[in-house]
Amino acid sequence: MEAIKLKWKQLTVGPVQANCYIVWNSQDEALVIDPGSEGERINQELNNLNVKPIAILLTHAHFDHIGALEEVRKEWQIPVYLHPDEKDWPENPDLNGSSFFPMVKPVKASKADREIKHGQSLTLGHFTCDVLHTPGHSPGSVSFHFEGEGIVLSGDALFMGSIGRTDLPGGSHETLIKSIHNELLSLDEETLVLSGHGPTTTIGEEMNTNPFLNGFSL
Repeated sequence: MEAIKLKWKQLTVGPVQANCYIVWNSQDEALVIDPGSEGERINQELNNLNVKPIAILLTHAHFDHIGALEEVRKEWQIPVYLHPDEKDWPENPDLNGSSFFPMVKPVKASKADREIKHGQSLTLGHFTCDVLHTPGHSPGSVSFHFEGEGIVLSGDALFMGSIGRTDLPGGSHETLIKSIHNELLSLDEETLVLSGHGPTTTIGEEMNTNPFLNGFSL
């Protein structure tokens, strides 16, 4: 199959400034990754881009990544993909963390429509990406690797100069470090990292300078 050139846009949404991504191709198909808040804004941006959403991908099911899930899903009537280790999280504020933060309303959403697993090659329309299970921030955290485009959406596993917090239910610092080293740092160093919070970075940059990955924080 001929390579499909991807474009992407980052929308920073909600009270904790999470990143929602819209990824689209030359067929004007779009994926929505982590619609965390401000559903009306996300839907309007999809209309502005004149693209057709075909799926919602969740890197994990914390409230700041699923807060606008229902608004976007209902607007476009598209399926939601999530790792089964967090299948009950969207509808449970104690699991998705929204009950712990008084600045947000409890988040309750319907369960995902489809399960995804580690190593799966996910084909949606003209998109193809690899699912990398990267737990530690949460047990069902995944990263979506578009190898042909040199892009990985890392959710809250890896940030520019930092890593995801591990003090929420199901979190593990040791597991997260292992996930990052085994699944993310093994990617090409030029791979662009689209993180769940903050600016973009590259695998090589984090490999060389991230203090959490080089022992400086120990």
